[in-house]
Amino acid sequence: MTRRLAEVAKKVGVSEATVSRVLNGKAGVSEATREAVLTALDVLGYERPTQLRGERARLVGLVLPELQNPIFPAFAEVVGGALAQQGFTPVLCTRTVGGVSEADYVDLLLQQQVSGVVFAGGLYTQTGVVHEHYLRLIDRRLPTVMVNAAADHWEFPRVSCDDTIAVEQSLGHLRALGHERVGLIVGPPDHMPSIRKLDAFRTSGGGNLVEHTMHSLEGGHAAALKLLRQNVTGIICGSDPLALGAIRAARREGLGVPQDVSVIGYDDSALMNCVDPPLTTVRQPIEAMGRAVVELLVSQIDGAAVATGELLFEPELVVRSSTGRMGAIL
Repeated sequence: MTRRLAEVAKKVGVSEATVSRVLNGKAGVSEATREAVLTALDVLGYERPTQLRGERARLVGLVLPELQNPIFPAFAEVVGGALAQQGFTPVLCTRTVGGVSEADYVDLLLQQQVSGVVFAGGLYTQTGVVHEHYLRLIDRRLPTVMVNAAADHWEFPRVSCDDTIAVEQSLGHLRALGHERVGLIVGPPDHMPSIRKLDAFRTSGGGNLVEHTMHSLEGGHAAALKLLRQNVTGIICGSDPLALGAIRAARREGLGVPQDVSVIGYDDSALMNCVDPPLTTVRQPIEAMGRAVVELLVSQIDGAAVATGELLFEPELVVRSSTGRMGAIL
């Protein structure tokens, strides 16, 4: 108990006596200080006193699949900043291989009495799988928002970037440059955003030059090698790391980018204008999407009715130097 008082007092910048008064429900403490002490308890992983557990903490869980892809830290920054402006503190939960699972994080967040949860790149993207931890959130009626969740069966508000338009923009750009043999690299076959991209690719006449892989630089490298050996001159990728892997594969095959093969990424994550060559990519409007996520979440927390449909945001093709005219000499 003494250690808990000391740690919370240090975190908030108040005396241990003040922390004790809050925990025992005594008067003489400002509301701001009281809220700060309760938030510190949640952040430090201590259980609230029984008489205070009925109150939700002003914490919001932000559950991400990983931080290696720069788009996820960028999204966390946008959402975290918008939450702070609304008086909420984000709790970052990042899944790791063999570590804490998404279901474990949900249990932890429920124990901490969070006000809501935001998921980006969650397990909901898998088709044909019912993950029970989402059902627990529905049962608890906990305010929740999913990002890029092409999953109509989940009863949550969803904010997504339009994968169909992204592929149409990319394919149209390459065709305008004279490319006819265009390949597509996307995530696993059960990954819903990848399924959407694939459907758009085939609907737009992209054909069957398609490779599924993991969302990583290494995955992009391996998939691109298969496409390059089928004589593609343009490659559309489902993420920027995939595109960087494709560029590396082209160079190891003795091909120039964009002299011999053009490559397009997806996300426009940090530093894509600084790689060699600067990457042509489809930009997700994460600023607008992040603000919409927080608005939907806070509306739920405030008790307002929020539609469980999907808000689709239009992406933007950012043309840089990794794409060029077919057969052009640079």
